[in-house]
Amino acid sequence: MTGFVNSASARGWRRAVFWAAATAALLATGAHAETIGGALAKAYLNNPDINQQRAAVRAQDENIPKANSGYLPNVSAEADAAMSNTLASGLPGTEDISSRPRGYGVTVTQNVWDGNRTGNTVRQAESAVFGAREQLRNTEQNVLLSAVTYYMDVMRDTAILGLDRNNVEVLQEQLRQTQDRFNVGEVTRTDVAQAEASLAGARATALGAQAQLQASLANYRQAIGDDPKSLSPVAPLKRQLPRALPEAVAISQLEHPAIVAMLHGVDAAALQVKIVEGALYPTVGLTGQVAKRFDVSGDPVGSQTLTESLMGQITIPIYDGGATYAGARQAKEQLGQQELQTDLQRDKVRAAVVAAWGANESSSGVLRAARAEVQAAEVALAGVREEAKVGQRTTLDVLNAQQALLNARVQLVTAQHDSVVDSYSLLSAIGRLSIETLGLAVSEYDPRVHFDQVKNKLWGLRTPDGR
Repeated sequence: MTGFVNSASARGWRRAVFWAAATAALLATGAHAETIGGALAKAYLNNPDINQQRAAVRAQDENIPKANSGYLPNVSAEADAAMSNTLASGLPGTEDISSRPRGYGVTVTQNVWDGNRTGNTVRQAESAVFGAREQLRNTEQNVLLSAVTYYMDVMRDTAILGLDRNNVEVLQEQLRQTQDRFNVGEVTRTDVAQAEASLAGARATALGAQAQLQASLANYRQAIGDDPKSLSPVAPLKRQLPRALPEAVAISQLEHPAIVAMLHGVDAAALQVKIVEGALYPTVGLTGQVAKRFDVSGDPVGSQTLTESLMGQITIPIYDGGATYAGARQAKEQLGQQELQTDLQRDKVRAAVVAAWGANESSSGVLRAARAEVQAAEVALAGVREEAKVGQRTTLDVLNAQQALLNARVQLVTAQHDSVVDSYSLLSAIGRLSIETLGLAVSEYDPRVHFDQVKNKLWGLRTPDGR
């Protein structure tokens, strides 16, 4: 072999770094480097999945004034007008009588007691609001984790593409030199074919890596809402993570938003039982009415009447065909179902924590092993090339050593990717992947602001933001 292969070994990694940076620059816009914190802040503000869930929470807030309406009176006004003409004939002293009977009035109905259904409905609506907030927190976690994953995917795939393109360059030069050696009779046609096959395979691999990078770029934009700029390296999380697996499991059972949301669902289901059972209790109500009439039928033309009334009413349910009893039994079964679903969610979260803990624990060991493999592969390739110079190694041996080094470098890049993603996955599994925990420089969305704006709102069609 010629002296080129020795210099290629020394330049291989530098070229890979160059290609990684160049590819990121070519496929992205902007001159400033993007950090993981900046990317996550963009995702938190712009991701449509988070924003639609925020809208869902705001819509859920409106159930509070809807439920509170059961405490307030219902007021209605009515008015009517007509024309009446009575024509009498054949009778002495008869005459045509024309009138315009008309009137207006106001009716007020006030619920006094309805078997506590209104109070339980208000509390149920509050539980649903709290559950929706936890679902929002869970959505934020999932989006932030996806953003981290896609960020690291772009970095990994950019580096791998750089490695593959560098490998193509090395193999092109190796094929050229093998052809030269074949021309002078140092190697056989088989050596040339082996070099050609390796180059063709490297080109195919590079094309596949380019397609994978394009997919990662699309995923990045979908999650973060912007094209990736030159991405800065990311270190795995350490300080934010629990120190032991039992601690991680305990935190997840108390704090994970998926579990907390299910617990609020249990509260809402228990209140639904009380709401249905409230239909079996008597209801007490008041109805007040004021009405004024003009030209009342039977009275002289031009007469007026004013009627005022206040009526109290008690309604005692006796039997409705069994519908209420069936509804109460159904609500109790649904409560039991919700409790079982909560237990199932606890088990799912526990399993996810254990799996994430194991992956995060092993990632550091895998990363160390990958670094050692790269170092060993570099030494092996240099040795094989030196041995090939004196005829102790074949072209195939050199190609295999070159491929082994490429594979080792790809595995190192993948291990670096996995070590970061695994640490963020563990933080998400325990329920603490949030902008507060990560210390992101972005204002936190507070769902209580909209809740306070609408909870006592008695009228008005416009939302607090003016729509």
